[in-house]
Amino acid sequence: MSTSNGLVQRLWSYCNVLRDDGLSYGDYLEQLTYLLFLKMADEQTRPPFSQARG
Repeated sequence: MSTSNGLVQRLWSYCNVLRDDGLSYGDYLEQLTYLLFLKMADEQTRPPFSQARG
């Protein structure tokens, strides 16, 4: 449970940084969604998944 709490806290931290830089809610939501997608894609290439990209 602490891992998910850490992720949530980190995500809110990124939200605060983006919001303080003047991005609207929709803009920073789009950026965070893209970052999460990239993180998930990266995790799929690491053990125990080790799926080839292609």
